[in-house]
Amino acid sequence: MRFRLLYDPGVEGLPMKVACFMSGTGTNVVKIIEHQLSYESRGERCPYEVVLIFTDVKDERVDRTGKKRCYAKDIAERFHLPYICNDIRDFYRSRGRRTIRDLSLRPEFDRMTLEMIGDYDIDVIALGGYMSIVSRPLLDAFPGRIINVHPADLSVMEGGRRKYVGLHAVRDAILAGERFLYSTTHIVRERVDEGEILMRSKPMEVRLPEGVTLEDLRRRENRSLLERVVRENQRKLKERGDWVIFPKTLEMIAQGRYGIDDKGNVYVDGVLMPHGYRL
Repeated sequence: MRFRLLYDPGVEGLPMKVACFMSGTGTNVVKIIEHQLSYESRGERCPYEVVLIFTDVKDERVDRTGKKRCYAKDIAERFHLPYICNDIRDFYRSRGRRTIRDLSLRPEFDRMTLEMIGDYDIDVIALGGYMSIVSRPLLDAFPGRIINVHPADLSVMEGGRRKYVGLHAVRDAILAGERFLYSTTHIVRERVDEGEILMRSKPMEVRLPEGVTLEDLRRRENRSLLERVVRENQRKLKERGDWVIFPKTLEMIAQGRYGIDDKGNVYVDGVLMPHGYRL
């Protein structure tokens, strides 16, 4: 089966230009940038270069506790990178909508975003905690070159569909009795968390508080305990999973190691990898 590279570094081997999209704290974005800088600290050139920080949440927005909702501008300033904001709530309000749930407006929003980032000659978009669903204008402009990281093993199937998708993947995996959690990088497609798998992290053992069982967590009256357990396991998974495989995936794409064929099969170094590269 013939395949095409997700990115071809060419004979010049110029760094692949990455735009990081984010909506919150941006810890994944920071790790992507730090991985690039680790090359430079050794006197080497990283295969990729972050050239832009983009956000859909403006710097002034705060959550219910008064904390900033998004740190994109802070990260851009810290690493001396260009910063662009296209606040999605302002966009929807300007169209007379009170919420951002109406996805019929999302293509217009993404077309505006494309115009705003057009001068940066971007090769790949990395979604580092970007909470807006990406629509056709961006998907068409960067076919197979929008990458996301998800806190679950996306190769696990149930009823012909991926089992652990969506915002509550860690919670769902814990309640299902999974002994280990994984992070997965994947190509972004129209259906959320359904794109081709690129890399899966090493397993991280699920940890429950001493004396707490799965049956305890499944009881409705223990909802706050469940939320605490999920939050702690997800934090550890981000450190041991997301922060490791997201920069590594971008590095390997930039090196021309990933390919994909017309049927959506993923190849690494020319070898078919049905469930992506496993660390």
